[in-house]
Amino acid sequence: MHIKKVGVVGCGLMGAGIAQVAATAGYETVVREVNDELLQKGFARIEGSLSKFVEKGKMTAEQKQQIQSRLHGTTGYESFAQCDLVMEAIIENLSEKLHTYARLDEICRPETIFASNTSSLSITEMMAATNPARQSRFVGLHFFNPVPLMPLVEVICTILTDAAVFETVTEFARSLDKVPVQTSDRTGFIVNRLLVPYLLDSVRALEEGVASIVDLDNAMKLGCGYPMGPLTLLDFVGI
Repeated sequence: MHIKKVGVVGCGLMGAGIAQVAATAGYETVVREVNDELLQKGFARIEGSLSKFVEKGKMTAEQKQQIQSRLHGTTGYESFAQCDLVMEAIIENLSEKLHTYARLDEICRPETIFASNTSSLSITEMMAATNPARQSRFVGLHFFNPVPLMPLVEVICTILTDAAVFETVTEFARSLDKVPVQTSDRTGFIVNRLLVPYLLDSVRALEEGVASIVDLDNAMKLGCGYPMGPLTLLDFVGI
């Protein structure tokens, strides 16, 4: 299946970034928010991000305009009807996601691929909100923040995901100039499955008096080559 038009549900921090990289890669991109205020806020975020690329000489003003011309905002679902791929990037609330997928399933063509940007929820549970005929076309596409800068994308399959669909979505991630890693639908996927225990152990080490915050962070930065220590990272992402 050839992906030409994509949809993004949610235009917050992650959704706006996903919409931006899709439009930058040449895809006609529809992005939805629940109201005009949030939609305009998301588009302002994209405007600011693209402007920084222009200021740094990474794209021209003309290229920026072309990217923005491929972005189309909406507060409804009907505009997703002709999308080849719809990516969901709303809040990490399972009931909200289930409602979203049930609605999308009514609107979109049978061949449309659905993908969730969740970092922690079960792809399989979300898949169950759709028609059985759709479920082989349901995957996870987990981007990392900030989306325009972070190169990694986790591509997640369920036990029902069609192999050709999985490869199509993996190639789509590559077309966004990302590095895809394929994984199965298990808690934490790859990154969070490895990262969260590491962060928790750093907190335990601090609690047990193993070392100070500065020394724990420096040990991992200088000893393992990490760009940021675990406790600084926890402070950055929020505890």
